[in-house]
Amino acid sequence: MKLISAMKTSVITAAVLAGTLSFSALAAQEISKEEATKYEKVGTVSTTAETTSPMDAKEELSKLADEKGGKYFVVIAGREHGKVSAIAEVYK
Repeated sequence: MKLISAMKTSVITAAVLAGTLSFSALAAQEISKEEATKYEKVGTVSTTAETTSPMDAKEELSKLADEKGGKYFVVIAGREHGKVSAIAEVYK
């Protein structure tokens, strides 16, 4: 019985890990302005200024870029005023 329980835990852990890796592989990636010249611009996105760290703002920009159909984004402006806000151009 312990073996079956351990196997279930291993399968669940593997599934969660695979899902996390799959999400990371699909998330829009930050690139430089120079790299962006190789891609087509599809618009801009901006954070809601609800995040408290630059990393959280970049994660939000990545998600918004995905929703806009982009694969890449370039941060073009950022501001920290107790909260962090940013604007990025989105490319595909």
